[in-house]
Formats: sequence, C-alpha cells, structure tokens
Amino acid sequence: MQLSESGTGTDRRRQNARVIVDCALYREGSRAEETRNVLRLASEARHDPSAFVWMGLLEPTETDLLGVSRVFGLHELAVEDAVQAHQRPKVDTYRDHLFVVLRTLTYDDATSAVETGEVALFVGTDFVVTVRHGVGQELSAVRQRLEADPEVLAHGPAAVLYGVADAVVDTYLDVAKALQTDLDGLETAVFSQHFSDAFEQIYTLKRELLELRRAASPLAQALQQVQGSRLAFVPEEVRPFFRDVTDHLARVAEQIESMDLLLSSILQAHLAQVGLRQNSDMRKITSWAAILAVPTAIAGIYGMNFSHMPELHWAFGYPLVMAVMVAICLGLYRAFKRSGWL
Repeated sequence: MQLSESGTGTDRRRQNARVIVDCALYREGSRAEETRNVLRLASEARHDPSAFVWMGLLEPTETDLLGVSRVFGLHELAVEDAVQAHQRPKVDTYRDHLFVVLRTLTYDDATSAVETGEVALFVGTDFVVTVRHGVGQELSAVRQRLEADPEVLAHGPAAVLYGVADAVVDTYLDVAKALQTDLDGLETAVFSQHFSDAFEQIYTLKRELLELRRAASPLAQALQQVQGSRLAFVPEEVRPFFRDVTDHLARVAEQIESMDLLLSSILQAHLAQVGLRQNSDMRKITSWAAILAVPTAIAGIYGMNFSHMPELHWAFGYPLVMAVMVAICLGLYRAFKRSGWL
C-alpha cells in the first residue's frame, strides 16, 4: 500500500485508490487534512494530542494491511483476522490498540434475504483504521455524520468506534423491521384458506433470523466489554454513548426472541393444519371408496357364471339392479355429506 507520495507505479496507485476509501487527519473534531501520505498524517497526530488519523480501507489484501500495520503498530494476529474476515463480533485488547469486529447486515427487498458483511476497526489513542468487507454497511455516511458533529468527533478514535457501532446496530433495527413485515405476511398467509405449503418460507425466515442473531448476540457482549473496561482507547466521557448503542441492541435482541417464538408457533400451527388437511383427504378417499364398493360388489356378484340367480332372466332385472346401485350410492353420499366426510 502506498504510504508516501513517491516510488510507486500507475497500477499500484490505482490499487491504492480502490483500497483506500478515505484517509484524513482530524484536529479537535474537525477535518484538517486529507492525503494518501499516511506516514505524514500519523506523525502529525502523534505530536498533537487533539489530532488523530481516520483511515478507511475496503477489502485490503494482506500486503496492503502490512504497510498500514508498520505505520500504526498493529498486531499481526489482528491484521490476519482483518484480512481473512468472517470473524464473529468481538473486542480484542492489545498493548497499543483495540481490535473490534462488527458484522454488518443488509436486507435485500428483491430476494427477502439478509446479506452479511464485516467491519473491523483498529482503535488507538491517535488513530482509527476501519476495514470493510462485503456489501454491508458503507462508512461514508458515518464519516459525514460524525464530521457534522465536531463535539462528538473531538473525543477521538473512540467516537469513530461509537459512530460505526451505532450505524451498524441501526441497520439491525431496519433488518428486524423488514423481517417482522415478512413474518406478519407469512402469518396471514398460513391461516388463509387457500394457502397450502409454508415450510420453505418458514425455513428461509428462520435462517435469516439466525443471521441477525449471529450478528447481534456476540456484539452485546463486546459492547459490554468496551463499557466496562478502563482502557485509554475508550475515554470515560465516551462510554455513555456506547450505553445508548447497547440499549438499541437490547431492542433488537427482544425483537429476535419475539419473532423466533412467533415463527415457532406458526410452524406448529401449520403442521396442525397439514395434519387436518391430510385427515380430511383420507376421509374423502374413504367415503368415495365406500360408495364405489357398492356397485363394484353387486357387479361382481352378477358377473359370476351361475345359471340360477335372482332376476337373471327377468326383463326388468337389469334396470332394477342399476336402480338399486344408484339408490344405495346416493344414500351413502348423503350420509357422508351430513357427517362432514365429503
């Protein structure tokens, strides 16, 4: 990754432009300078207690992050986790920085699917490096919101951690709301008269709800760790902001539990409905089999090769037998209809 303005080729500069989304120096909560020369920004931040560097990266390679790690002193294990992604939400404490992983979620209206991404943050006393993977939360809106509130951003890198965590949890609320809408629609459909099979939809919704749980549940533990710690990277005056994020996350957890219970109830109700439909179908089949058994039995008897049978040589024997079969079948049909089997 380009850490200075010289000594690189055109292809490398294009690669850096793709990886480095934004890189700026903030002083007293205001954006003071932006440049690709991370070494100079980091040097200025170290000599100014009111300044810090915020560097945003998009799906960097291991080589890209190694260059950044040399500038900010990032731990090699944290760098490895940030490159590989697919980590559970967590907070790891190192000597010179925090390493925080958040899972991002987005809801696709076209497919009704929850898509996952990941944001990793390296939070030091004078720097914060955000690493984003996947199609999830874009951090440009977070940066703009924080830049519009210098009083919050003046708290330094911990304020960036709060801003990112708050934005991620807000998307959890949006995803939970979208899933609740799908769940309400499924509940209405299951109890409609013309709905037949909901097992695939129930399974799909269960799977999407699980994705939301996997992102939210570990994050609650991580935020509790940030609030309860006495780290230089998270000043005391910033911790109330994280309590607000924790409250929002608790709302998400409650929604997950309520939706999971309702989904289980819908599954049980649908199973009961399927059982009732199967019983109804079996009763109908049995009724028609009983009705058809009467003419079958009479026809079978008169189909035997005996010379002396009742009404065999009578001119009205055939119409009489047919009338008897029809009468018995109609009687059985009315009896089954009254009993609700047909």
